[in-house]
Amino acid sequence: MTIYDLKPAFQNLLRPLCRALVRASVTANQVTITAMLLSVLVGAVFALNPDARWAALLIPVWLFLRMAFNAIDGMMAREHKMQSALGGFLNELTDVISDAVLYLPFAFVAGISPQLVILIVLLALLTEMAGVVSVQVGASRRYDGPMGKSDRAFVFGLLGLLVGLGAPLLPWINWALAAVAVLTGWTIVNRVSRGLKELTD
Repeated sequence: MTIYDLKPAFQNLLRPLCRALVRASVTANQVTITAMLLSVLVGAVFALNPDARWAALLIPVWLFLRMAFNAIDGMMAREHKMQSALGGFLNELTDVISDAVLYLPFAFVAGISPQLVILIVLLALLTEMAGVVSVQVGASRRYDGPMGKSDRAFVFGLLGLLVGLGAPLLPWINWALAAVAVLTGWTIVNRVSRGLKELTD
């Protein structure tokens, strides 16, 4: 089980807001693009202020709000007939862009290995690519864990909270990030293997 499995309950809480946005003539693609632009802004603020606790605290706050944005644009597309080819591209591309700009600034935080942060971001990109390629070969879009998009958001949100609160990070933090990298690599394997299994079942 991953955090992604909790998504239906979260969507139910957001459904009234979703309907209000539709009534206001807001489109799913506008929500998607807005979420990406805000992610770039938050990531840039953190990257320019890596030693400021308030900047680190922006990360967990925004990651939670971004999760809401992602749920809302999906519901608008599916439940209010706003699905489109452009929306499909935007959904995948803006997610990986947002992940990168929000997580890479941790490489500038003292005590955190920049190499591990970069490795995790690259592996995260490959996990989403593996999920999409599954569709290309005839299987369903794969969201298998153990370190999917929502799980990574939880990890980096927690890390931002710890940095923002001034919690001591050494010496365990880089071991923890190494574990995240391993789990992200495992996720790639899971998505590929389960996509292939789906084709043979």
